Amino acid sequence: MNWSNETALITGASSGIGAATARFLANHGLRVILVARREEKLLEVQNEITHAGGKAKVITADLSVESERDCVFREVLNNYGSPDILINNAGFGWYGYFSEMPPDVCKNMIDIDILATVHLTRLFLPEMLKKKQARIINIGSIAGGLPEQGVVIYSACKAFLDAFSTSLYRELTGTSTKVSVLRCGPVKTEFFDQARSLPNGHSVPAESMAIPVEDVAKGVWKLIHHPRRVLYLPFYYVFSPLVEVLFSKIIDRVGPLLLRKNVKKYPHN
Repeated sequence: MNWSNETALITGASSGIGAATARFLANHGLRVILVARREEKLLEVQNEITHAGGKAKVITADLSVESERDCVFREVLNNYGSPDILINNAGFGWYGYFSEMPPDVCKNMIDIDILATVHLTRLFLPEMLKKKQARIINIGSIAGGLPEQGVVIYSACKAFLDAFSTSLYRELTGTSTKVSVLRCGPVKTEFFDQARSLPNGHSVPAESMAIPVEDVAKGVWKLIHHPRRVLYLPFYYVFSPLVEVLFSKIIDRVGPLLLRKNVKKYPHN
């Protein structure tokens, strides 16, 4: 299918993976709808796209709030019609001991990573099923299949996203709408700065292994053209579930030591 002039709705589009994906898709002729909390950042991305000859619209919303997700749905449907592609990307990270994680940070992570994805997918799916072709792409993480110390809620949210995407993929087999989850390793985004800036947060040790956001945008593009249930980035993380199966007892012992070392090395604010 030629995706030029089709519409992609991207959450968390003010920076990082969302912004890079929006630029990439717009460069390939799609109209992108950018959704996030930070209007100023969204407008910067929109200006970049329009100055390059692309088409971009902005919707400012806090996706942790149910009523604002409803507003996004109504605005998109009324003004642009149902999107051909829904990219659930909004999310953030926090690193440290779960016992020290502020309750509001914990709730906000669940609201954005889980509730927003489920709610928006449920709202848009009936209309997307009427299209000749449609895609739902959820931005996941290897942490969903390889739970790690220090990112308890983040890992749990991504594990939910894996199960949600897989179940929905199987449920929609034979329809025009394809569901995928992109399981990424560390990516060079604001994720790391935000994680250490939040209350009681620490630096995430995986930052040194992060890949460019452009690689993730290319991964999204691959899933649009060649949909599959799951795609790993980088490709070698396809073996990450085996690490949990084969080496879980070692991780059980070494993981807590690494967390203790990292928390000591990078004290929270």
